[in-house]
Amino acid sequence: MDITIHSAMLPQDDPDAALAFYRDALGFEVRADVGYKGMHWITVGPAGQPDTSIVLYPPEATPGVTDDERRAIAEMMAKGTFASINLATPDVDAFFDRVQAHDAEVVQEPTNQPYGVRDCAFRDPSGNLVRVQQAAR
Repeated sequence: MDITIHSAMLPQDDPDAALAFYRDALGFEVRADVGYKGMHWITVGPAGQPDTSIVLYPPEATPGVTDDERRAIAEMMAKGTFASINLATPDVDAFFDRVQAHDAEVVQEPTNQPYGVRDCAFRDPSGNLVRVQQAAR
């Protein structure tokens, strides 16, 4: 089967802050910026990888979610336990310095993990965990 990953979905509750984090701190390209009925979707992705994107979506737009589920999602986002994404870079230390310079919330400084990778972690403005590991060379 020939299949690729087209996009990953991460919730955002502040489009301006999400845009500043993913565009300015992480250096992603903005591929789409769409508003509809007071909600806002932003599609971003790494330069040079036009077929791979992250869609930053308003969680209230998810169909079929009850009011109780919406409240639970909002609570989990506030605690930083709802969503996450793993990224890779050739130099995790330089990446960490760049993102930290944008006042991102640091969860973990660059660390050599016992399972063989060096990684760091941040929270985006909506509480999503963004873990970045050094790509194998």
